[in-house]
Amino acid sequence: MKRINFKECVWKHRYLLLQVYWLIYLPWFAYLEKTVTSHFHVIHMDLDDKIPFVSAFAIPYFLWFGYVAVAFCYTYLHDRQEYLRACGYLFTGMTIFLIVSTVYPNGHYMRYGVTLGSGVFDQLVRWLWETDTATNLFPSIHVFNSIGAHIALTRCENLRDNKIVKYTSFTLMCSIILATVFIKQHSVFDVMTALLMALVLYPVAYGKAPENAIERFRAAREARRLRKKYEDVSW
Repeated sequence: MKRINFKECVWKHRYLLLQVYWLIYLPWFAYLEKTVTSHFHVIHMDLDDKIPFVSAFAIPYFLWFGYVAVAFCYTYLHDRQEYLRACGYLFTGMTIFLIVSTVYPNGHYMRYGVTLGSGVFDQLVRWLWETDTATNLFPSIHVFNSIGAHIALTRCENLRDNKIVKYTSFTLMCSIILATVFIKQHSVFDVMTALLMALVLYPVAYGKAPENAIERFRAAREARRLRKKYEDVSW
């Protein structure tokens, strides 16, 4: 039986260590959810009152979790460069969200006045509202991460020319964004700030500067590999 070299295994999957970020994000978010309950800045726009409540949008809202997970897993397995870019893009936005929510506690009261029925979709929304408070709203991470997942999947080397994947991903992304306002999880303001953050951070993660940095890193790594390979060679 072949013995597993732990050091080699860790080095082979070293980029997975970036997912340790969730050990920072989740406790921080849980702390905010626990402490920001009644004293907060109210987020509201007039347009919010014109958007009807549609419980069926609970489906795309919950699909978000799998959507983001698929983006991470697929890019890790098939395109490490896009995986690294996706991690940088998404984790930067999520950190900005945590900082904003910490220094500017916020929430909304749009759920009041909505009567939930006994249907399946309404039950899903009821469970969601019981587990996820109407606080810590902007920029909407549901919106921002949906955009990030779409970018990661459609930039992936073996998917970028796949029209079915592009159209399906785009449709899912849009439906998730719409879901945030139709089930009264977010204000239109949260969506707008998430779109703005996505636009601002895109050149940071996907522009020439990070691309050049990655190339320099690869060149330096290859130089170290060659030096190590030939250091004992007598010419």
